[in-house]
Amino acid sequence: MKLQWDFWIVLGFIAQGIFSARFLVQWIVSEKKKRSTIPKVFWYLSLVGSSLLFVYAVHRRDPVFILGQGVGVFIYIRNLMLWKNEKPQVA
Repeated sequence: MKLQWDFWIVLGFIAQGIFSARFLVQWIVSEKKKRSTIPKVFWYLSLVGSSLLFVYAVHRRDPVFILGQGVGVFIYIRNLMLWKNEKPQVA
């Protein structure tokens, strides 16, 4: 099978790279803090990567992929909204 490197394939790989990078970032931050944690950037990478993957899925007309990424976009937006409304903790 020969892969044709067109705009959509490149977009798909970039989107998947951004989406996957969130786990690397989460791991690095957790190691630095010596505890499992999800940094705010995790949700931004999730939102950007998932949004791009959603566009890619629509182009491919893949209903399974569209539903999965479409639902994820709303979850990531909601988590960012919760983060924004979170009251600072007093130590």
